Amino acid sequence: MKYLFGAVLILLMVSCREEHGESAGPPNIVVFLVDDMGWQDTSVPFHTEKTKFNLRYRTPNMERLAAEGMKFTQAYATPVCSPSRISLLTGMNAARHRVTNWTLRENTPTDRTDTLLQFPPWNVNGLSPEPGIRQSVHAMPLPQLLSDHGYHTIHAGKAHFGAINTPGADPVNLGFQVNIAGHAAGAPGSYYGQENFGNQGEASSVWAVPGMDEYHGQQIFLTEALTQKALKALGERPADKPFFLYLAHYAVHTPIQPDPRYFDYYLETGLDSTEAAYASMVEGLDKSLGDVMDFLENNGLSDNTIILFMSDNGGLSAHARGGIPNTHNRPLASGKGSLYEGGIREPMIVKWPGYTPPASETGQHVIIEDFFPTILEMAGITAYETEHDVDGQSFVKVLTGEAEPDTLRPLIWHFPNQWGGQGPGIGTGSAIRRGNWKLVHFYQSGISELYNLEKDIGERSDLANDYPDKVRELAGILTDSLKARNAQMPTFKVNGRQVPYPLAE
Repeated sequence: MKYLFGAVLILLMVSCREEHGESAGPPNIVVFLVDDMGWQDTSVPFHTEKTKFNLRYRTPNMERLAAEGMKFTQAYATPVCSPSRISLLTGMNAARHRVTNWTLRENTPTDRTDTLLQFPPWNVNGLSPEPGIRQSVHAMPLPQLLSDHGYHTIHAGKAHFGAINTPGADPVNLGFQVNIAGHAAGAPGSYYGQENFGNQGEASSVWAVPGMDEYHGQQIFLTEALTQKALKALGERPADKPFFLYLAHYAVHTPIQPDPRYFDYYLETGLDSTEAAYASMVEGLDKSLGDVMDFLENNGLSDNTIILFMSDNGGLSAHARGGIPNTHNRPLASGKGSLYEGGIREPMIVKWPGYTPPASETGQHVIIEDFFPTILEMAGITAYETEHDVDGQSFVKVLTGEAEPDTLRPLIWHFPNQWGGQGPGIGTGSAIRRGNWKLVHFYQSGISELYNLEKDIGERSDLANDYPDKVRELAGILTDSLKARNAQMPTFKVNGRQVPYPLAE
């Protein structure tokens, strides 16, 4: 069954563009997506005040983007990478598209073994533009829709949309006309050109970054090489078409390798070698962002180009290093792989010249699938067809100031899997946020935890026993949402029975 969606750009927005002297043509769009970047891994504060982690990093271009656009302090993705990326490209919640964990090998789950639960047969093959591919979600991807409506579409960096040997592994099959370095794997074999980015001839692993041969043997970091190739592709674009650049860096995903351009500075500040390496990777990302912004300004494109900055999941604080967990996400609890705030709350900035007030901030509750309808509306695509339901909601009117932030819409997370890491909240579960209240339900224990994020952003005081009615209310909304999306549920190994929903009747 096909669903028809409409998005009509209002006359006020057209008038606003004309007042700013901008082209009446469709805007160019840049999605700058970072991998595993924590909420605190920037000098831009997304909390009520700057923290010691904000003071650690030198990210002047992230500050520059925030000064020119709108900062989102309540933005979310999923706990791990592939689900977020597929939600962005389809507008579907992970509970619906069922790519609920990270993908790699065809027909092969990546779940960490659990002694209690059997995980459902989730879509381990990822997103597919073709019907009939087993354990995949067939959907009309965002870049295909943009391409069909006249956009020149460029992918650069990490793809991680589909498993090896499936159609979704190649971004070109998803509507990108240019693919730079994107394939099935979600991490690089190496960030170093002198190590050929993991390419070792016939001995190369699945992690080797493809399509970067001209940099092999050179003293160049992968983040810089990807940026150079992306900007070269922009320079060669058709002049008569708007462009969509999806620049999705592999950084700051493991392996944590120091970017030589910035490493010594962070060592001199007193950080240990691992933390200094990580910080140097963050600063390399910031330079990439600045290079993109400079390119747009130097080529007269800045006034008609939208930039959306986002991370795909929380920072890697749930892994212990030398027995001491990383703390980049504090005051948020935990990190990547967790349904606590540290695993899902992200740094997000949007610059839309002529629409977003400079240096503005919003408390709008946004989740990664909202990018799909928002970008289409920004592009002025007034009608489009998909073969799937779209869960995301456009935040265009928040960007333009026509609507107050929506904080009461329920946000839903579903993770019927077990990620590879260990740490607080790393477990199989589902969660819901509505207003300041957040409920996290764990399927191994059957326990629901309740937090008031306005008073306890670190999720340290479980209020479930104090507010049983609120627990029941949120568990009911969460259960109804999971059922409406036909979400997959784990089963108990001992008897094969499905685990109870958060609101067990």
